[in-house]
Amino acid sequence: MHPETLAIYQSRIADANAGAVAPPLSLSTTFERDADGTFPHGHIYGRTSNPNRDALEAALAQLEGGFAGLAFSSGQAATMTLLLALRPGDHVILGDDAYHGTPALLEELFHPWGLTYTRVDFTDLEAIRSSIHENTRLIWIETPSNPLLKIADIQAIADMAHQAGAWCACDNTWATPILQRPLDLGCDVVMHSTTKYIGGHSDVLSGALIFKEDGDFYQQVRRYQTLGGAVAAPFDCWMLLRGIKTLTTRIRAQSATALKLAEFLNQHPAVEAVHYPGLENHPGHAIAQQQMAMFGAMLSVQIRGRAEAARAVAGRVQLFIRATSLGGIESLIEHRASVEGPNSTTPQNLLRISVGLEHADDLIADLEQALSPASH
Repeated sequence: MHPETLAIYQSRIADANAGAVAPPLSLSTTFERDADGTFPHGHIYGRTSNPNRDALEAALAQLEGGFAGLAFSSGQAATMTLLLALRPGDHVILGDDAYHGTPALLEELFHPWGLTYTRVDFTDLEAIRSSIHENTRLIWIETPSNPLLKIADIQAIADMAHQAGAWCACDNTWATPILQRPLDLGCDVVMHSTTKYIGGHSDVLSGALIFKEDGDFYQQVRRYQTLGGAVAAPFDCWMLLRGIKTLTTRIRAQSATALKLAEFLNQHPAVEAVHYPGLENHPGHAIAQQQMAMFGAMLSVQIRGRAEAARAVAGRVQLFIRATSLGGIESLIEHRASVEGPNSTTPQNLLRISVGLEHADDLIADLEQALSPASH
């Protein structure tokens, strides 16, 4: 099936009671046994499974082309559970530009526990290769990266991981399975902060892991999901299934608008640099063309001047909302270094933009007036 059809077809839940077209919501935390003690519908307790969560996990697996999906209470819970499947003494390789919560988990929770990690420029394959140790068990890709939108060659890095006997995981939050399918390119696991594009409306907090195939690694993470209990709630799963139905249309429209904004900003005299893989001068443009259907709806822009200049531009926008997060139908803008804190390595003059579903011309006009203080 094409993605548009798959998103609708796989997000359905059959309703044997009323034949409802909209999926029913099952809030029950426990499920009735038969007289012989068995569970005829396969559900025992809400931490183990739920009809809405089962449907969401199956839909995500189908969209990513994987064996199975696991839904969590947040993207961080998904990442943390995956890392828990490693062992003290194992080594992880992570990009030097990545969502700040991922290295924070490694440094603050898992490094004291005995996990080691190395951060590498993932646009440099030789740097990755030279960072692989005998105890390397996981290479974690994030592409496009957050917030500099670096592009990593998924296939090449996955091959490198497997040659070293390591697993390869990819944070596919920014691309979604509509624009990029890392499992098809050799990855073992995909992670999503489903809070973002899959939910799509800035109203549900959740995360997911999708595994390429069954095996000890998947079974262990699945067990930890149940034991740890950081599962997605039934209503959250219901909301995400609804979001999946419009995911294809939303991400394609948002990506088309993001390209227009990037092209406008790329020629503006108040802009020092634009980070967007859809621009031909982006260093990862050729690889992005090979592994992405479109270039996504996220971009970052560096304003000429210091942090104060960037904050001033963010302070003058009228249509963009000054807020953290991304992937919703509304356009957001933020001074990223301020969000990441004092240890941030993000350029101080950088603004991160999440492009929504507003008309491109209106968003461009808003940026134009915000970049031109003389007009105020």
